[in-house]
Amino acid sequence: MSGIVANMAGSVWKVLVKTGDQVEEGQDVVILESMKMEIPIAAETSGTVKDVKVNEGDFVNEGDVLVEVE
Repeated sequence: MSGIVANMAGSVWKVLVKTGDQVEEGQDVVILESMKMEIPIAAETSGTVKDVKVNEGDFVNEGDVLVEVE
């Protein structure tokens, strides 16, 4: 299992996947908002979403796990 992590601190603007979804490497899974910019966070590997660790509106720090993929 691998975790998709935030590459910077910010607010979760949109969650694009849910548990059970299939994701492909490079597919955006979460969009963060920081300093009025939207920052897409992409899956680093293909697989199935096992857990979404964040909700829209949550604040995350750099390195926080957003989504677990298996």
